[in-house]
Amino acid sequence: MFNFLKKKLKIFEKNLEDEIEAALKKEAAQPPTQTKPAAPPPTPIEPTPTAPPAEKTAEPTRKRALRVRKEPAAPTQSRAEQQDRQIEESIENELQRAVQTRRSIEQTVVTEKRPARTIDEKRLNDLLWDLEMGLMEADVAYNVIDSIKKDIKNEISSLPFDKTKAGDFIETILKHAIGHILQANNFNFDTFLATHEKPIVIMFVGVNGTGKTLSIAKMANLLQKKNMTCVMAAGDTFRAGAIEQLTIHADRLGVKIIKHGSGADPAAVAFDAIEHATAKHKDVVLLDTAGRMQTNSNLMDEMAKIKRVAKPDLIIFVGDALSGNDAVEQAKRFNEVVGIDGVILTKVDADAKGGSSLSIAYTIGKPLLFVGVGQGYDDQIPFDPDWMIKNIFEK
Repeated sequence: MFNFLKKKLKIFEKNLEDEIEAALKKEAAQPPTQTKPAAPPPTPIEPTPTAPPAEKTAEPTRKRALRVRKEPAAPTQSRAEQQDRQIEESIENELQRAVQTRRSIEQTVVTEKRPARTIDEKRLNDLLWDLEMGLMEADVAYNVIDSIKKDIKNEISSLPFDKTKAGDFIETILKHAIGHILQANNFNFDTFLATHEKPIVIMFVGVNGTGKTLSIAKMANLLQKKNMTCVMAAGDTFRAGAIEQLTIHADRLGVKIIKHGSGADPAAVAFDAIEHATAKHKDVVLLDTAGRMQTNSNLMDEMAKIKRVAKPDLIIFVGDALSGNDAVEQAKRFNEVVGIDGVILTKVDADAKGGSSLSIAYTIGKPLLFVGVGQGYDDQIPFDPDWMIKNIFEK
C-alpha cells in the first residue's frame, strides 16, 4: 500500500539527510568563533568621567549629587542627613552590581553562541524540485505538492538537529507537512447520524467502475452494526446489471430495496424509497445513482434533478484510488454540479502510488469519510489521518 509514494519520500529523506550531514561537516571544519575574553568585574567605585560607556546611562546631575554626598560629612551634619547618604550609597552600589550582572550575562551569551545551521537555499530548492517530480509521478495533485513544499521549507528554515537526529528530524517535517494535508477537513459521521432528522437521505455519486454499489452495501453493513435501519434505492436505472447487483447485496444483508425497471426515472425511485422509509420509520435511505462520466453534461443534469427531488442530507462521491488524479478531477466536476459533502475512496489497499488519497479531500475542500481496503462488507473503515501517515512511513 502506497509503496510508490513511500519510495519517493524515502529518496527525498536520504538526499536531505546527506545535505544536513554535509552542512554539519562544514561547520565542524570551521575554526571556532573568536570572542573577546570577559573583562574582570570592575571594582565598585564612584563613577568618573572615564567610566565605561554602559555606566554613563546614569543622569549626570545624579552622579554629581552622589559624589558630593560621598565627601566627608561636616561636623554639623544631622543624623537624618547621614541616613540619607547611607541610603543613596546603597542604591548606587546596587545599580553597579546590576550593571556588572548584565555585562556578565551578555558576555556569556556571546561566548556560547554557535553558528546558525542552515542548508544552502539553492541546494534545498533542487531537492524540493526532485520531491515535486516524485510526488507528481505518485499522482499527487499540484496544489497539494505546493502545500507540502511550503511546509517543508518553513520548518527547515531553522534546524535544531545534530548528526544523530537528522533522520528523525526530516521524517518529522514530512509527517507534519502531510498531516496538514490530511487534516484539512474534519467530519464526524456518528454525530451526523445522531443529529439529523430521520430518515436521513444519503446520495452516492461517481463514475462506473469505482465500486459505488459495493460501497453502498458496506455502508448498510456499518449502519446495521450501529443498530440503525436502512433502505436501499436502486437509482442506477440506466444499467440493468446495477439493479441486479444492488439487489444481491440487499438480500445478503437483509435490507429492503426499492427498485423500478430498467430505464425508469431515477428520481421517481428516490422519491418512492424516501416515502417507504418515512412510512416504515427507517433511519437511513441509501440512494444509488447511475455511474456517469463527469464530461457528459446531459447525465450530470439528470444527477442534479435527482438531487432536487430527493433533497439528500449528505452527498458522497465515490472515487477509485487507482485512477489517480482522474479521481480528483471527477470529484471537482461532481462538486460543481451537485455539491459533494464527503468522499469515499475505494481500492486503497491496492493503490501503490497513494497520490489520490493525499489529494482528493484537500483539492475539493471536502472531508475524506471512508476508505475501502478490501472486498468484504467490513472492509470500509473511517478515514483517520494517523492511519495513513503510519502506512506511509512504516518501516
